Amino acid sequence: MRFKTANNGTITKAQVNERVKLSGWVLRRRDHGGVIFIDLRDRTGFVQIVFNPEIDKEAHSKAQDLRNEYVISVEGVVKLRDDNMINTKIPTGELEVMIDKFELLNTSETPPFILEDNTDTNEDIRLKYRYLDLRRPEAFDNIYKRHLIVSAFRHHLNKLGFIDVETPILNKSTPEGARDFLVPSRLTAGDFYALPQSPQIFKQILMIAGFEKYYQVAKCFRDEDLRADRQPEFTQVDIETSFLSTDEYLTLIEGIMVNVIKDVYNIDVPSPFPRMQYKDAMDQYGSDKPDTRFDLKLINVEEAVEGCDFQVFKNAIENKFTIRCLNAKGGEVLSRKDIDDFTKYVSIFGAKGLAWMRVTENGLESNIVKFFNEEIQAKIIKATNAEKGDLLFFVGDTPKVTFDALGNLRLRVAEKLNLIDENKLNFLWVVGFPLFEYDNKEGRYTSTHHPFTAPVPEDLDKLESDPLSVRSDTYDCVLNGNEVAGGGQRIYDSAVQSRAFSILGIDKETAETRFGFLLDALKYGAPPMCGYALGVDRFVMLLQKKSSIRDVIAFPKTQKGQCPMSECPSKVEDSQLEELNLKLIE
Repeated sequence: MRFKTANNGTITKAQVNERVKLSGWVLRRRDHGGVIFIDLRDRTGFVQIVFNPEIDKEAHSKAQDLRNEYVISVEGVVKLRDDNMINTKIPTGELEVMIDKFELLNTSETPPFILEDNTDTNEDIRLKYRYLDLRRPEAFDNIYKRHLIVSAFRHHLNKLGFIDVETPILNKSTPEGARDFLVPSRLTAGDFYALPQSPQIFKQILMIAGFEKYYQVAKCFRDEDLRADRQPEFTQVDIETSFLSTDEYLTLIEGIMVNVIKDVYNIDVPSPFPRMQYKDAMDQYGSDKPDTRFDLKLINVEEAVEGCDFQVFKNAIENKFTIRCLNAKGGEVLSRKDIDDFTKYVSIFGAKGLAWMRVTENGLESNIVKFFNEEIQAKIIKATNAEKGDLLFFVGDTPKVTFDALGNLRLRVAEKLNLIDENKLNFLWVVGFPLFEYDNKEGRYTSTHHPFTAPVPEDLDKLESDPLSVRSDTYDCVLNGNEVAGGGQRIYDSAVQSRAFSILGIDKETAETRFGFLLDALKYGAPPMCGYALGVDRFVMLLQKKSSIRDVIAFPKTQKGQCPMSECPSKVEDSQLEELNLKLIE
């Protein structure tokens, strides 16, 4: 038995007067004076089918009982619609199929929400009935585009001689910054596997093994506190190479990404991508993943405000903090309520307040202007290139608080002033990250990326004497203010790796326990190697212009790490725990 000879959403004028067999779901049913019109949907779209009693009384009679989401199979002849019945909004809008044969394949309960795009149904409900939600064209298109994007990556990597290698899912626990998901071993009581946070160690071992070009569409797992843009399991396009400089590698990767976007969206992305030093990104944008679709930069006003009587700025100068300004061009349209909302918003990032000044034809105006004499006001205007109609925002605090507060406020202001062109795809590389950060809470150095990251060669001599000044040979790929990929050169000298571990407080015994097999491998002629990992979920989300990665994952988890559809995580039987030599603590 054949269920279809054509796809519903791809029928064309070339098929007029042709007999077709279609199958799918009832999207909509309309009864117009005895003639029944149904929009019949499959994954390609929908076409209008017509049950006319003058063509077939039996089919028309059966069609009266059809309801939304019933599954049917029909046969009929493709016809042109009357001119006044054409729907220009859909590809099949000039056509309809006159039905003379009909079979009901299955019925459906009334869906808990309307299966159409732009639904305002609560996300938890949609995720509980995800199999229904995915019938919506918009939801299906997100997953289909994801398929095309991943396929395009595979195609271009294969063409360039990369080898797709699967690495273990059950592995040893090698903490990389987040908590591991642990899996108890039944065969060796008290021992655990860990799900991989990334294939980092194994891809380096593949380079030592001489593969030279590796890739994998890899599942990764991190047991961390979730945010809107995080999932406990996520997917990366993971790539590693040998014998390539950073310049060569970035050129290679850019070419792949540009080709993928061209293949899937027919969009020409300019390359090479701009490169920005980490320090410049923080100074100008307050972020290591700057959105460059609009020109709204932070301005250092420490010299301009020196000598003022405003206590917040005086304290910042005395404590050798920093004072930055954001000039919202045309900000005169922002209300006092907007400013109050912004003040509340920056407090999330630790800012104790948000100073502001309006630029009017009479100069600067605000409740703090009295603390700045005319000379200092003139310096502020010059430093910020302020003009009538602008609104100046200031934060004076530690660099972290100042950059976090104004960097995030920059995005809020841009949204409010409609400065963001949603059709732009602005890529850039952020390079020159610090190799180490200092964790005041734990009282030790930590890796900015991971412990296998190589320092830039010219900073190697400062590794022990001034660790915080050492730059890493790394690169983050940023798209429209989102980090979509990151990577770098790896340490391939076992002596340098030991020095890095020492700075991180990882002693020889701990290093051997966690990474012994990698350290052993490094002793056997490891080549120079570099790589990166692209976050598929976020990359697809941005290209599809969605606000949540859950929209582009077939079966995502909620922010609590739960699946409303399958109701996981869930309890297990006591007998299963006993087999694993585990017992729950009440």
